[in-house]
Amino acid sequence: MSLKTARNVGIIAVVALAVALLPGGGDTARFVLSALSLGFLAALGFLGYRLYRENQFTLWSMSTRHRALLYGGAAAGGATLIATSRLWESGFGTVMWFVLLGGSGLAVYHAWVESRRYSV
Repeated sequence: MSLKTARNVGIIAVVALAVALLPGGGDTARFVLSALSLGFLAALGFLGYRLYRENQFTLWSMSTRHRALLYGGAAAGGATLIATSRLWESGFGTVMWFVLLGGSGLAVYHAWVESRRYSV
């Protein structure tokens, strides 16, 4: 192990020790994790916005049925991911998680394939 790696491991160990032993360390860690999660969600939202703006012509050239299938599949996938912790509490919920995620992925894939197909 190089000196740089040992230094980095030491820094992480000191930060972990401070979170564990200092008063309010857990609250601070929770705050930092929440801030990082919000930043990640904002980045995902921005990615969705950019994808929409870059593919606006393609989306509006799709039929209403296929556009509804695309948006519905994306919404079902998002709702399934949001409800992951609740769905995984039971065996049936776990099966439904896979069914919902697979179905939403299949709906988005079908809408994408149909958007590439030329029809008069």
